[in-house]
Amino acid sequence: MILSQKTSAPNFDNPAKRIIIGIQFLFVAFGATVLVPLLVGIDPSVALFTAGIGTLIFHLITKGKVPVFLGSSFAFIAPIVAATELYGLPGALSGLIAVGVVYGVVSAVIKVWGLRVIEKIFPAIVVGPVIMIIGLSLAPVAVDMAKTNWIISSVALLTAVVIVVYSKGVIKLIPIFVGIIVGYILSVVMGKVDFAPIQDAAWFALPEFVRPELNWGAVLYMLPVAFAPIIEHVGDMYAIGGVAGKKFVKDPGLHRTLLGDGVATAFAGFFGGPPNTTYSEVTGAIALTKVTDPRVLRIAAITAVVFSLIGKVSAFLKTIPQAVLGGIMLLLFGMIASIGIKTLIDAKTDFTKTRNQVIISIILTVGIGGAQISYGTFSLAGIGLASMVGVILNLILPDTSKPIKGSKEK
Repeated sequence: MILSQKTSAPNFDNPAKRIIIGIQFLFVAFGATVLVPLLVGIDPSVALFTAGIGTLIFHLITKGKVPVFLGSSFAFIAPIVAATELYGLPGALSGLIAVGVVYGVVSAVIKVWGLRVIEKIFPAIVVGPVIMIIGLSLAPVAVDMAKTNWIISSVALLTAVVIVVYSKGVIKLIPIFVGIIVGYILSVVMGKVDFAPIQDAAWFALPEFVRPELNWGAVLYMLPVAFAPIIEHVGDMYAIGGVAGKKFVKDPGLHRTLLGDGVATAFAGFFGGPPNTTYSEVTGAIALTKVTDPRVLRIAAITAVVFSLIGKVSAFLKTIPQAVLGGIMLLLFGMIASIGIKTLIDAKTDFTKTRNQVIISIILTVGIGGAQISYGTFSLAGIGLASMVGVILNLILPDTSKPIKGSKEK
């Protein structure tokens, strides 16, 4: 079915139409949702299950008013990998549950004191470079996976680039999905895919859930990472509100949307899935199709849960070659870093101020350089440490810096 691009909102009183559109919306988010677990060693079916249930939880908490789909968050790829190496996956999951709790605490703060408190502690000067670190710190992973077969990875990469730059309509919203499919087909042609896991898999199978184990080291490691996605969530709510022509930050309220995101993330952690986040790809699809009915997104969520129970879907996803994933990541992680730059530009950050340059430079060097603070079993490193350093510098450095020599202060 071709999605309508008329300016008026389509009428979806027909349940069959809602189901078809809902399934198509899932495919907009599908590639990114399953890519995260494939990169961090989690069963992709678990991610589909927790994304589907998490989306339904979000809709329940927000009174079914906000048309969003929650998928796997890329912000946590590097922290999950590092925390898993340090504390094991069950320990890392306890950290992810704690992240969901942080969302709930920030939700309460917003309800009582408003958004200005959060904006003061986590302004663009801090959030922008932290987002850049999220992408840049993963660059070596992308290259290592891509170089397993440069022909396959290059084709997957170029396919995604062509889709992003030249395509129109719904296809433009699924570059990851199309890139993976084209790369996979080429891998099959080159004899790089083993179909045995698909043949051996059962049609119906429960996802490989993992039980979390409380580890305070992992909790402390993960907590600082939570704040960049929180700021991203705020932007997403304004974006979807603009698309739907409603102020979701007021009704049902930003505190409810953030709480919904947090409960969904904690739920994912309890079942062994990656943290959830509102997907801008789906917001783009909503803007394109003018489909703002939240029921359609709930259908997408239910479809994700159904897919998670089909054993052959999980087996298929696990046969995707490393080179295909690496090719997609070469684009994806760079784009994440560029979002950080865009965050600074959109906030009209004054780069002529020495104070701003100091904050950005230290955040980047601490985050990318692999700085670490350890005391006993406690360890703070990477994105988490960089976030904390940025927050502290922003609060203690006076905004009286002079511009660097040769520049003009506004």
